[in-house]
Amino acid sequence: MTLGGGTMIGAGIFILPGIAAEGAGPASSISFAIAGFVALLAALSLAELATGMPIAGGSYHYVNRGLGSLFGSVVGWGMWTGLMFASAFYMIGFGQYIVEPIPGLNGRTLIVAFGLLGLMLITGVNYYGTEESSGAQNVMIGTELAIVLVYTGLGLFFIDTANLADFAPTGAGGVLATTGTVFVTFLGFEIIATVAGEVKKPGKLIPLTMVLSVVSVTLLYVVVMLVSTGVIPYQQLGGSLVPVSEVAVVYMGSAGVVAIVFAAVIAAISSSNSSILAASRVIFAMGRDGLMSDWLNVTHDRFDTPHRAILATGGVTGLLVALGLEVEAIVALLAEVASFSFLVSYALVHVSLVVFRRADPPEYDPDFAVPGPLYPAVPILGVVMTGVVIWQMDRVVQLVGIGVVALGVVWYAAYARGDAMESGFLDEALNRGPSSAYTVVVPVSNPDTQRGLIRLAAASARENADDDAVPTLVATNVLRVAGDPDRQNVAAARLDHQRELLAATEEIATEMDVRLETRAVVAPDVGDAILDAVRDADADHAVLGWKGSFTGGPFGFGSNVDPVLAAAPCDVTLAGLGASPSGGTVALVGDGPNAPVAARRAVEFASADGGRPTLLNVRPAADDADADPVERGEAAIAAVGERAGLDPDEYDARVVVDGDVETALLDATVGRGLVCLGLSDRDEVDSGARRALAERAAERTDGDVAVASAGDDGGPETDA
Repeated sequence: MTLGGGTMIGAGIFILPGIAAEGAGPASSISFAIAGFVALLAALSLAELATGMPIAGGSYHYVNRGLGSLFGSVVGWGMWTGLMFASAFYMIGFGQYIVEPIPGLNGRTLIVAFGLLGLMLITGVNYYGTEESSGAQNVMIGTELAIVLVYTGLGLFFIDTANLADFAPTGAGGVLATTGTVFVTFLGFEIIATVAGEVKKPGKLIPLTMVLSVVSVTLLYVVVMLVSTGVIPYQQLGGSLVPVSEVAVVYMGSAGVVAIVFAAVIAAISSSNSSILAASRVIFAMGRDGLMSDWLNVTHDRFDTPHRAILATGGVTGLLVALGLEVEAIVALLAEVASFSFLVSYALVHVSLVVFRRADPPEYDPDFAVPGPLYPAVPILGVVMTGVVIWQMDRVVQLVGIGVVALGVVWYAAYARGDAMESGFLDEALNRGPSSAYTVVVPVSNPDTQRGLIRLAAASARENADDDAVPTLVATNVLRVAGDPDRQNVAAARLDHQRELLAATEEIATEMDVRLETRAVVAPDVGDAILDAVRDADADHAVLGWKGSFTGGPFGFGSNVDPVLAAAPCDVTLAGLGASPSGGTVALVGDGPNAPVAARRAVEFASADGGRPTLLNVRPAADDADADPVERGEAAIAAVGERAGLDPDEYDARVVVDGDVETALLDATVGRGLVCLGLSDRDEVDSGARRALAERAAERTDGDVAVASAGDDGGPETDA
């Protein structure tokens, strides 16, 4: 709870009571309660999404994945700017609590100067490493919480009920408007989701920590505001830059003021530290997804931190702190703009939850789900409540907030659209709900072969699609890195190559009139990553490129292919692509277990050119005069066609009688555009005979060679 609760306690307890009291009087306690309720709704939706996708990025990642890169850009920019506005808000509060209580120190220049010094310290700590900043965080939060509990515990005995008589001087409108101002203090639970990729046991800890943080801090805020406005009149509290010190001096004396100042200083540092940490992770993730410059998507060689993202975040936050020299109401403005940005983000998070539930993609399997009786009430009420709070905000704040949203849209259209990698699940949620479309996964890595792979995959998908379902291809590119992929340097040239591949794939799929989803993956093992993509997509078929030759050592088809061939829960086709001359399609069919799959693939692939394949069976000359090898061959072809679910008019049958079966089979491949054959035994992918035949077929023909294998529903699951 340190990142979550610490940020919320630090923001509200020491800086916001004065602003809140000025806006709503003692009823500001209700403003905090409403803000806490809105935050709790968002926390429930975020908890489900975070346990389904525990990866760094928080709301940005979930919206980007669920609604697509346009909305991801809006939320990414909103979160980054919102966290920077919040961090600047904390740092100005830091300066206020140092300057105001000390005689002889005054002036906005000193406040801003101390704020900038504190920001430099925090940026340096985050640059050096998350573990160091997290350890300091624990100590700071424990100290400030102890002081706050003493403040509230003693203050309850000094409340003057007369100060609470005019409970809501600004009415319901003032209470709601103040809710928008104080919502900034509830950003802590979002920070938990933002660093979800670094949380151990996310399925248990994320929802528990989020909900406990929001509920406990909401109760604490309500008590603090009742104490603060009960001990001194709200008019006096509203005019103070250090409101908690003004209250503490009444019943804790000068020693209490010193303790409050100390707690306020470490609370502001703690809150700003959490915000800088989370903001840098957001733009780091945006850089990885093509929505921000690749320059930011780099980790430090020594400290293993996203140092460029941290420096960029610290630099912009410093400019916002410096605005305090010119803008008199900077504290309230920073708080409200941060609130606006996150309220918009949370509204889209609620929508994303509904989209994931309706589209039900296979990779979405959260450990925590919003309980049945509360769904869809939680996301619907969450959207309504965020809209109500935003509507009551000051017009200046609304204009600045809308400007941030517009920035995200313009940035996407002008810069990121061509590099964006996520199409989202909005279409499935709106049009079909859970999809029953025939799905083919196509790993792509080579620009020279991706068109051929997409062509074969599209043909398979179209031939197998139901009348009411759209055939779907999932193009996947895997960048191999060593170690944890979320914390690795990935060269900009490699990311550019990945995006260019996937963008070209989209163009090819458009030409072929199939629906395409793209997946950009960074992983330490390519084969395992492809296998995960097949399982995540709940694929019916996977089409993988193959060089047409076999590797030495323990692998038969190669380290990237063998794991998929051995364990994928769907049909797999290995395609060795050649010059593809016109010559039709032939399937070499015999008694092997995968002959029907090869026959089926031949029919599907031949359909790409509107042709009909030949199913070829080679028989040795009969020793028994009564046994006609041609009739036996035709019977074998018919049996294979029947097992493949083919009608006889979907293929041509050809029987060759020859004493040298293998030579006859290879001779039949010459001049063919595509040769299909079945893998002899999927449990022995490195066994010799069929591999050798496939390799020799690839050598003999200038066309394509496809090795087909039936699915293995019982394939082993990965440990992840």
